[in-house]
Amino acid sequence: MTGETHREAGPQGLASALVASGALSSDWLPSFKAVPRELFVPDRIWPGIADGTRQNPAVYRSKDPRAWQRAVYSDIPLTTQWDDGDHEGDGLGTTPSSSNSMPTMVLSMLRDLDVRPGDRVLEIGTGTGWNAGLLAHRLGNPNVVSVEYDPDVARGARENLERAGLAPTVVEGDGQRGWPQGAPYDRIIATCSLLEIPAAWLEQSAPGAVIVAPFGTEYGGEQIARLTVNDDGTRASGRFTGGSAFMRLRQQRTERPVFDEYLHGVPWPADGVRTMTALSPWDTGKWFQQFVIGLAVPGAFWRAERYDNDAYTLWLHSRDKKSWASADYERDRVEYEVYQSGPRNLWDEVEAAYRWWDDHGRPGFDRFGLTVTPERHTAWLDTPDNPVPTRD
Repeated sequence: MTGETHREAGPQGLASALVASGALSSDWLPSFKAVPRELFVPDRIWPGIADGTRQNPAVYRSKDPRAWQRAVYSDIPLTTQWDDGDHEGDGLGTTPSSSNSMPTMVLSMLRDLDVRPGDRVLEIGTGTGWNAGLLAHRLGNPNVVSVEYDPDVARGARENLERAGLAPTVVEGDGQRGWPQGAPYDRIIATCSLLEIPAAWLEQSAPGAVIVAPFGTEYGGEQIARLTVNDDGTRASGRFTGGSAFMRLRQQRTERPVFDEYLHGVPWPADGVRTMTALSPWDTGKWFQQFVIGLAVPGAFWRAERYDNDAYTLWLHSRDKKSWASADYERDRVEYEVYQSGPRNLWDEVEAAYRWWDDHGRPGFDRFGLTVTPERHTAWLDTPDNPVPTRD
């Protein structure tokens, strides 16, 4: 079953499961067989689970080859680096910073990319090199460029690709800038999540190029965007194709101020204004709902302060440190206490976004899309002329 360890822990077992699930299409099957995942996985890995919510303890090929093999040929992500390489030891680090992605996600995005013979492809985020290797096998080494920010990760990817008999161009650099030396590109694919699609990617795209990238909001949630670039590279537009949970592009990470900076030395609730709401904070916290809320409520993020019996306080903060809100959740309640402070009533914004989504029949990812220009990102429902309402 997809997302679990397969009874036959090997390439054929994983291939059969991926074909059965529809993730591995017939046009990618030869490359999948010719470019085995195990050539792109280091000796030490931290196996995850399919939904990305948990990391398992470290597994070494040198110490437990059977467990390592089972992990490699399971449909799960494999963390290969923590904390930008600063983490030491076999325990879990704070934040995963490089991985070999879940095969279903790799192949689904390659399907979305819809490459044709002769296409030139720019990949952002080389990681272990497996995705670049699959592309290079199918399109030829000269047609694939992959950009990796971390020099150690890039070095490892080159070694892995060489071991597989492949030699796409692997560049160390800032993925936001693309790689103009190889432009124009017919396809651009990112294996890291983005808050913004860089203007440089549009500039380096050929007319009609396709961009496939995980697009997230600062508030939370993430979906795969499949965008088509117009003839002069000034605009790209398209729909979302499904959920994802990738590591953020390093240049687009955001630091989140501590809560005390919002209270300005005054004990909570400071100048917070108390109200009550019938909307449960729990209903706003699911992955896709976070994504929709994030599209409508820019410049805001959340934290949760958890208590016994699943109770918690949902804290909302504005990026500019001027506004905050809290909403208290307890099971079996029908009303929930809210405090808000600052020029933005953040809970009201979150609730309005949720109600808008609910009033429109709770549309799924396939009804949402994104239009990108160098100046602006506009999310929309059903058609580009129906933008998601935002505060600004």
